[in-house]
Amino acid sequence: MAERTTPIRVLVAKPGLDGHDRGARVIARALRDAGMEVIYTGLRQTPEMIVNAAIQEDVDCVGLSILSGAHNALVPRVTALLRERGAADILIVLGGTIPEQDVEYLRSQGVAAIFGPGTSLEAVVRFIRENVKPRGVEV
Repeated sequence: MAERTTPIRVLVAKPGLDGHDRGARVIARALRDAGMEVIYTGLRQTPEMIVNAAIQEDVDCVGLSILSGAHNALVPRVTALLRERGAADILIVLGGTIPEQDVEYLRSQGVAAIFGPGTSLEAVVRFIRENVKPRGVEV
């Protein structure tokens, strides 16, 4: 595969009613420090707002941060909207307090990785770098 010539573009979003975004801001800064272009949407985003922003910004990856416990409702809605809009090739990663019993379901909905508390910033950066593929290309 050819060497990428543009920075990886990542949308970091806080869907739902979470009022705490420190972790999302830390991740956004780490990705930016690693040379990625980061768009941070802020708190209380709907799945529709997230998908619209991801498509408008032509991102390679969407990073969702969820602490509210609403991941089993919000994540499938985001991935379904991405599929409906022809953007299923966007890498989806999830961070937050996700119970182990929900991991398999979320992966079945299109989440490529789930990063819980204590995951190193380097591990998140590495995963995104290794798993983003050129947009619009089926592999």
